[in-house]
This record gives sequence, structure tokens and C-alpha cells, in this order.
Amino acid sequence: MALGTDYEQQDCSLARALEVVGERWSLLIVRDAFYGVQRFNDFLVHLGIPRAVLTSRLNALVAAGVLRKEPYQEAPLRHGYLLTEVGLELWTPVYTLARWGGRHAAPGGPKRLFSHALCGTDLDLAGACPQCGGPAVPPGDVMMRPGPGASPDVRPDAVSRALARPHRLLTPVGSAAER
Repeated sequence: MALGTDYEQQDCSLARALEVVGERWSLLIVRDAFYGVQRFNDFLVHLGIPRAVLTSRLNALVAAGVLRKEPYQEAPLRHGYLLTEVGLELWTPVYTLARWGGRHAAPGGPKRLFSHALCGTDLDLAGACPQCGGPAVPPGDVMMRPGPGASPDVRPDAVSRALARPHRLLTPVGSAAER
């Protein structure tokens, strides 16, 4: 029997979530949106993704309500991609997967470390601040910085250069931030 291309036969909420963010590149696009990437070309260059695939994934994420398109230039008309409230709810799984990858799949340790922007304390495994207590820290209050596994050779694209130093999540990076 051939392997299916979707999870239609799975009666599971995780399978439904994978229909939205489980295609190759989709979760990395969402991750980059948390990092502050908004423009098509910045996603394209930072991810090294084929243009047609990026177009398809962005359209699917917009259709699913994870991202919204917002014009940033009139002539020619150009749109940025921003996380919606639905998309912001993906922060905890994105953070948890990044932490897991940093502990179990990244030679040299995590590429990025995350802390509570208000007090500077590193987030725990659940994304909460052990110093302040309470639930997971919302992404807008998270500061990201290079971790021990980060490469000392920063790629030349604008997003990589911006992420090579401490950066608050959801703050625009890339060509949009350089204007």
C-alpha cells in the first residue's frame, strides 16, 4: 500500500494540526515569523527555500489563519506576513520543539537561547519564567540570543545578521528592519 500524502484517515487533533503546519518548511516559516521575519524575500533568503514552495506554504498558512497578509508597500503592492492570534498560539510547540532539538539533535547544543525579556531569566522547559512564576511567557516578552551551538560564521543575509545578536521575538528583522 502506498504511503498517503495527508492524514485524512487519522482521527486525531495532532493529525489535524499536522495538516496545517506539518508540511516541510511550514513550521520553519512559522518559526521565522516569531523571529520577526515578515517579507517574502527575507523568508526566501533566510530559509533557502524554493520560491514556488515558499509561495505555496505562505498561501496555505494564510488560508489556515496562522498568518495574515498586510501591505507594506503600495507601488508595486507588496505584502508582509504576520502571525495571527491563531499563529501566536503555536509559540509553545515551536519553543518546545526548538528546546528538544537543542538538547537532543543539535551538535554543540542549542543554536538559540530564550529568556524572559522583563527579568532576563532563561525560560524553563515549558516556556515559563522560573523567576517570575506563572504560565508560559508570551512570545512578545521573549528575548532570544545565540546559544552555544550557534555558528560563529554568520550567514550574510539580513535576517541571519540580525539574529546573531539578542533580539526580542516578533520584532521585525531583515530588510524591513533595516530601513
